[in-house]
Amino acid sequence: MELVLQEALNGALLSVFYAVMAVGFTLIFGVMGIVNLAHGELYMIGAYIVWLTYAQGILPFPVAILAGAGIVAAIGIGMERALFRPMRGKVLMGAMLSVGMIFILQVFVATTWHVGLMKNISPAIRGSVTILGAVAPWQRLVVIPAATALIGGLWFFLRRTKQGQSLRAVAQDPEAAALQGISIDRVGIIAMALSAALAGAAGGLMAPIMRVDPYMGHTALIMALFVTIVGGLGSIEGAVVASFIYGFMIAFITAYFPPEICSPATMAIIAGALFMFTVLAVRPRGILGRG
Repeated sequence: MELVLQEALNGALLSVFYAVMAVGFTLIFGVMGIVNLAHGELYMIGAYIVWLTYAQGILPFPVAILAGAGIVAAIGIGMERALFRPMRGKVLMGAMLSVGMIFILQVFVATTWHVGLMKNISPAIRGSVTILGAVAPWQRLVVIPAATALIGGLWFFLRRTKQGQSLRAVAQDPEAAALQGISIDRVGIIAMALSAALAGAAGGLMAPIMRVDPYMGHTALIMALFVTIVGGLGSIEGAVVASFIYGFMIAFITAYFPPEICSPATMAIIAGALFMFTVLAVRPRGILGRG
C-alpha cells in the first residue's frame, strides 16, 4: 500500500510537470502554427539559470525560478522575431529552424559549463513528510502547487484578460482576428514569451530533482510531444488531461516494470508512444483536439 501511494505521489508530480511543459508547447502551436522542437532546450536553460543563481548562493530559490522564467522568455521572444515570425504558418520550416536552435543551445551550454556529472543543486526545502507510510520530500511536494499555480495563472490570463482573449481569437481564426484589429505580431510575441517562460519555470522547479545537464531537454520534449498529440493539437485543456494520464502511467511503469527485461525508463517511453498510437487510431484529433 505504501509503495502504491508513493508512486501515486510521483505520478502527481510528473503530471503537473508534463502539464506545464505541454501547455507551453501547445500554446505556441495553437497561436502561431509552429512546432517548437527547441522547447526542451528552453526547459534546460531554465534549470541551468537556477543552478547559476540559486546553487551559487546569488538568489533565493523562488527568485531564481522567476529569473529563469524571465531570461528564457527573452530568449523565446528573440526566437519568435528572428526565426518563427518569417515562418508563420509553415509548420515544417518552423520545426527545422527550431532543430537548429536545439544544437545552438546545447553546444553553448556544453562548451560553457561542460558535459559531465549532474550539477549540484541542493533542495530549497529540506526534510520530508510521511503520508500513510509513503515518504515524500518537501522539495517534490512543493512542485505540485507551484506548477498548478502556473497553469491556473495561464488559464486566468487566457480567459479573463484582453490580451488572453486576443490569443484565443488568433488561435481560432487568425484572419478574422486581424480584421478586428488584433495585431498578429504582438500576439505572437506574447504567446512565445508565455510558452518559453513556462518551460523555463518548469526547468527551475525541477532543477533540484532532475538531472541537470545539456541534454536533459530530450526526454522532456518527447513527453511534451506525446501529451500534446494525445490531448489534441492546440487544445490546452486536452494537454492537461493527457498530462495526468501520462504522469500516473509513467510513474507506475517505472516502478513496477522488471528491469531485467528492459530499462524502466525506456519502457516508459515505449508505452507512452504505444498509448499515443492507440489514441490516434481511435480518435485522430486527440482527446479534446479541434477538427
